[in-house]
Amino acid sequence: MTRAPHILAVGGAHIDRRGQVSGTYIAAASNPGTMREDVGGGVFNALRTAVRRGASASLGSLRGGDAAAETVARAIAEAGIEDLSAVFLDRTTPSYTAILDAEGELVVGFADMGLYDLAFPKQVRRAKLREAAATADALFLDANLPEAALERLVPPAGGQPVFAIAISPAKAVRLKPVLDRLTLLFMNRREAAALTGLQKEAPAADLVAGLRALGLPGGVISAGDGPLIGFDAKGAFTIVPPAPRHVADVTGAGDALAGTTVAAVLGGQALRKALREGAAAALLAIESPHAVPDFTAADFAAALALVPEPQEMA
Repeated sequence: MTRAPHILAVGGAHIDRRGQVSGTYIAAASNPGTMREDVGGGVFNALRTAVRRGASASLGSLRGGDAAAETVARAIAEAGIEDLSAVFLDRTTPSYTAILDAEGELVVGFADMGLYDLAFPKQVRRAKLREAAATADALFLDANLPEAALERLVPPAGGQPVFAIAISPAKAVRLKPVLDRLTLLFMNRREAAALTGLQKEAPAADLVAGLRALGLPGGVISAGDGPLIGFDAKGAFTIVPPAPRHVADVTGAGDALAGTTVAAVLGGQALRKALREGAAAALLAIESPHAVPDFTAADFAAALALVPEPQEMA
């Protein structure tokens, strides 16, 4: 039996609140709706999906000394992930709050994550985390890590694979100093634009060329229901994501795509095939009310059958 690839993820694992407006969203007004609270974080969401697709994992994150920290720790344990996180008893656990319209589209997101900026640069030097990084088959990071932490953690080019999630346009630029040492960066068009200086509506070929010029060897660019763009040393391609059969919540779709694609790549698949699997997981995430979709092998196979083959870009 082949050993499951082991991933060390470092980045966000925090309280994730999702409020959804019941009717038509009205700006600058009180809107009736519902609020749900879960444990999320870009790399943690992605890691949980990677584990469901066959990987094993450890996670290094940061949390406070409050009740929310206990909720986060419990979620990590329930996912079967080794917890290498540091706890700061005098701090508040980071959180992200998303407000969605009635169709599940994001209206605004609010990140309270000062602890990450404050403590990650020092924490990535902990012996336990360095040892875990040295023995992992791959690193999986997100841009919740400040630039200083990323530069300390990402190994020189030629080391084990390093995957990263851009998180937001404001945080994506933190990755610039390490782009040439990443294997794959997962981002949306706004994040790709923030990195390249291009407009988010720029042609796919221009975005890819701009990212390659920055040294990035491989990447995935999503655009909501628009075509996914993938590129690596073999060239660039697009995949048209299938239309969801119903929309429950778009939150976490990009994380599910990233985690599934990473698990497939580490399992030996080429990016073109791996990203089809990522698109299937993203579809299941959009159709699920949870940030991390719960699906059976049959559910996944049915979703994958809806994903078209990649089309090579000229």
